[in-house]
Amino acid sequence: MTLAMVEAVMLGRRADAEALANARMPERWPNRELVERAFTSSLDAIRENPSERLWGNRVMIAVTDGARRVVGSIVFHGAPGADGIAEIAYGVEDGSQRLGYATEAVRACVGWALAQDGVRSVQAATFAWHVPSLRVLENAGMVRAGARDHETMGEMILFERRR
Repeated sequence: MTLAMVEAVMLGRRADAEALANARMPERWPNRELVERAFTSSLDAIRENPSERLWGNRVMIAVTDGARRVVGSIVFHGAPGADGIAEIAYGVEDGSQRLGYATEAVRACVGWALAQDGVRSVQAATFAWHVPSLRVLENAGMVRAGARDHETMGEMILFERRR
């Protein structure tokens, strides 16, 4: 995921985002909800340090009958800190859920992250009631490592995979 692509998505420039991804975007993307969930930093903060803020971020693209389409994204919450922990999150557009895209992408991105210098573990958090997300993380080889509180929505289950 490049700075130019993030700018196009965050500024709602669909045609630019599609050209940069070389793939058709889902009908509902980009939208304000996607931007708020996928990008924890402001556009200004991302522009100030894109290599740190966009570290490891990827777009999920599926090819069906020769047509490329964006089905989701994988984002890290920035480059890992001194503790060596990278935190991953993901989203798949409604029409492409339950097809294995998230599991495949999470597994690949966790493996990539663990191969990077200084990374000792990758973590992800989801709500106990979000069964599809629990399955994705378990199927991607992550194990339950505890819990933490979300400031407004309650307890989240923490998953981890270590180097």
